Amino acid sequence: MHEQRPSDVEDRLGEPSAQWRRYQGAPTGTDIECKGWRQEAALRMLNNNLDPEVAERPEDLVVYGGTGRAARSWAAYDAILTELRELGDDETLLVQSGKPVGKFTTHERAPRVLIANSNLVGHWDDWKHFHELEAQGKIMYGQMTAGSWAYIGTQGIIQGTYETLAELARQEYGSDLRGKLVVTGGLGGMSGAQPLAVTMNHGVCIAAEVKADRIQRRVETGYLMDFADSLDEALEKAHEAVEAGEPYSVGVQMNAADMLEELLARDEIPDVVTDQTSAHDELEGYYPSGYSVEEADRLREDDPDAYVEASLDTMERHVAAILTLQDRGAVAFEYGNNIRGQVETHRGMIHVPASHAGSSEMESRSPFDFPGFVPAYIRPMFCRGRGPFRWAALSGDPADIYRTDEAIRDLFPENESLMRWIDLAEEQVSFQGLPSRVCWLGYHTDESGLTERARFALKINELVAAGEISAPVVVTRDHLDAGSVASPNRETEAMRDGTDAVADWPILNALLNTAAGADIVSVHDGGGVGIGNSLHTNNHVVLDGSDLAAQKARAVFTTDPGMGVIRHADAGYEDALDEATQSGVHIPMREYDAARGDE
Repeated sequence: MHEQRPSDVEDRLGEPSAQWRRYQGAPTGTDIECKGWRQEAALRMLNNNLDPEVAERPEDLVVYGGTGRAARSWAAYDAILTELRELGDDETLLVQSGKPVGKFTTHERAPRVLIANSNLVGHWDDWKHFHELEAQGKIMYGQMTAGSWAYIGTQGIIQGTYETLAELARQEYGSDLRGKLVVTGGLGGMSGAQPLAVTMNHGVCIAAEVKADRIQRRVETGYLMDFADSLDEALEKAHEAVEAGEPYSVGVQMNAADMLEELLARDEIPDVVTDQTSAHDELEGYYPSGYSVEEADRLREDDPDAYVEASLDTMERHVAAILTLQDRGAVAFEYGNNIRGQVETHRGMIHVPASHAGSSEMESRSPFDFPGFVPAYIRPMFCRGRGPFRWAALSGDPADIYRTDEAIRDLFPENESLMRWIDLAEEQVSFQGLPSRVCWLGYHTDESGLTERARFALKINELVAAGEISAPVVVTRDHLDAGSVASPNRETEAMRDGTDAVADWPILNALLNTAAGADIVSVHDGGGVGIGNSLHTNNHVVLDGSDLAAQKARAVFTTDPGMGVIRHADAGYEDALDEATQSGVHIPMREYDAARGDE
C-alpha cells in the first residue's frame, strides 16, 4: 500500500525560505559569508542545487528525479545555512536526510560536512517504509547528487551519456552515430542530456516526454534542437536528417511506451532504443499511459495505489516494446532507471511476440533480456578508475571554467577523446547555475606517481593560488563512479564474481575518502534506481590555492579512483588488474596468492 501522498510531503516542507528567494542560486564572487572557503563551498553548492536554472522544482526543494531533494524542509534548509555560516575550520556538521542534526569539533583535515540520506536497515529498506517515514517528515530521498549538494544541472550527466553512446557506436558501427536513429524517453534533469549526447556523436534522436515544459526547456538550453507537434512530424524530420547524415534531435510530447508501440505498429525500427524516464519511482517519477499529466497528478493524489498499478502496467508494456524492437534489429540498453528491475519485481516474466521470424505466438521473456549501459559499455572504464569527474567555479565567472579547459588541454594533449570532448563542451554545453564542467578522468599515474585526477586538481589549485582563477573551485563527481556504488541493476550489474549486491565497497569508499580529507562526504540509499536497490557515496574537495587543499587533493584523488581499481580487480577484471600493475596499486591478496603459489 502506498499511503503517502505527494501533498502530504509538500505540506510538511513549509513555505519556501525567504533566504532562498533572495539567493535564487549560489552566491558568487570572492566575498564569503562563512568562516572559510570549505564552508562557503558547501553553502554555495547547496544553493546551486536549488537554482531555478538547475532544479526541477526548487520551490519544493526537488532538484531532479521526481523527488530528489537538497534538504528535508525549508526550516532544515535555513538551519543548514545558519550552521554553515557558524561552522569553524576544525568542526564537522552532520546532516541526516536533509536535516542538520549535530556539530562536533574534529580537526582541520576532517570533512566540514558529513551527509547520510535515505538509508534504511535491510529488512525495512523499501519504498513502503520510506514513504511512511517521509510523510511523517523523518526522512527524505536524496537521489544521488541532489542530497549531496553536487548537482550541476543537465550539464552534469552529459559526458557520461556522450561516453556511453560513443562506446556503443564504436562497438556496433565502428565509428560514430552518423546516419543512425536513436529513440528514447525522458527529458528531465538527468535524461535531458540524451539528445545532445546523440548529436555530439553525429546521430539523430527522437525523445518522448510527457511534459511540454520540459521539452521546451531543453530546446531553450540547447540540449534539444526541435519540438514536434506529433510523432509523424518527428519521424519525418528525423528521417530527413538520417538520410543527410546530419545530427538532429527532436522532442515529442507523448508517453514513451506509447511511442515505442506506435513505432512497432508502423514497423519503424530505430537503430538504437533506450530509456531514461524516472521509472525508479513508480509513484512520483513515472507517468502511466492513458492519462494527461494533469489527470495523472490528480490520480496520484486521490488514489496512489491505482496510480502505481497504472505505472507498472505501462512499464511492462514499455519493456515489452523495447524487447520487441531489439528482436527486430534495434540495439537496446537500459540507461540506469531500473525499469527492468521494476517490471521483474512487480510483474515477473513478460509476454512478447515470439522472436523467430513469421511466428504469431507469444513467448515469456525476462525484462533483463536487454542489458544495462554499464556492463554493455562503461565497465572497462570503471576498471581503470575512470568516471564522471566534475568541478564548479565558485566565483560564478565562466572565464574560470575556460581556464580549467586550457589546463586539461595542457595536461592531457595525447588523449584525443578527451580533447574532442572539451572542444564539444565549450561549443555546445550551456552553463546552468555555477559554471561547471565534467570530464572522465581516472587513476592512471604518470612518472611522478600522481593519478590523472590528482594531476588535474593540483594544477587547478596552483591556478587559484596564482590568481589565474579568480576564486576557489570545488571538485566533486557523480555517485555513478568506479568504486563508489553497489547497484545490482545498474553500476554493478552482472559483476564477474557475482558480487553485484555487496555494499561494502561504497562504505569503504566513504570511509577512505573521509580519512583522506575530503571536505564533504555523503552516503545515500537508492538514488537513480529506487530505495533498497543501491548504496552509493560522493565527496567534494575545495581547491582554494592552499597547501592544505593540495594535500587533500593529492590524497582524495588517489583514494577515490583507486577504489574503482581495487573493487574491479577483486572481481577479477583483467583491465583492473592491468591498471593495478601499471599504476602500482597494492592488491594484498593478489600478492599473497602469488607468493603462496611460488611455495
